[in-house]
Amino acid sequence: MIKKIKFKNIGFNNFDKIEFNKIIKKKGYYTFPSAPGIASIDFSEEYYNSLRKANYVFFDSGFFVLLLRIFKNVKVSRFSGYKFLFLLFKFLKLNKNKSVFCIDPNSNYSKSNKKFLKKIGLKKIYSYVAPKYNPKNLSDRKLIKQINKIKPNFVLNNIGGGIQEVLAFELNKKLKRKTIILCTGAAISFYTGDQAPINNTIDKFYLGWLIRLIYSPSIFFKRYMLALRLIPMVLFNSVKTINE
Repeated sequence: MIKKIKFKNIGFNNFDKIEFNKIIKKKGYYTFPSAPGIASIDFSEEYYNSLRKANYVFFDSGFFVLLLRIFKNVKVSRFSGYKFLFLLFKFLKLNKNKSVFCIDPNSNYSKSNKKFLKKIGLKKIYSYVAPKYNPKNLSDRKLIKQINKIKPNFVLNNIGGGIQEVLAFELNKKLKRKTIILCTGAAISFYTGDQAPINNTIDKFYLGWLIRLIYSPSIFFKRYMLALRLIPMVLFNSVKTINE
């Protein structure tokens, strides 16, 4: 099913050169699937459909990018959620009147995220601690009601991969007023310090996975073993890219 997903091929430098504020005017949801996430699409129809219907599917996974070069001689530019947030935060510092609604995995992360966004200078910050969702039957009327009431400019979807995309698909479909939903997962935690200490250099050289593994080996070892399924998926399938 990987061949039916259209990945956006756009490099960090190019994304910076074109006008960022024009890109983020496109209402809908943007996804940054990890290697384990892409490797699981054959086992989750809901996750697969959420990627297929997304406005943007970026090449977040360095492993995926390398496999495309090795097996398909396809050269694409990695554009991580970490890099995207770097530009978003830069944009928000200049547009402090914008409102941001965070969907967080727990109250501790919610406090950290709100504190970080306040440091940027934002005043309209809202947060929601998400319950445990069932991706096969995902529904959250309370969340939809809050977002409809607040009408935020951006929704930062900070919960786990595989679920956040399905939630974004449901929100995009059911919200009365379309907004921009960013499925960047734990990426904001690299800025707040709640997760592994990743920086621009680590991200540039595709080493984020290693730092996260060292930082939390019990959590990420199984995930990265799952990512090995990407090898036959890339080898025996084509990948559609949209160039910018």
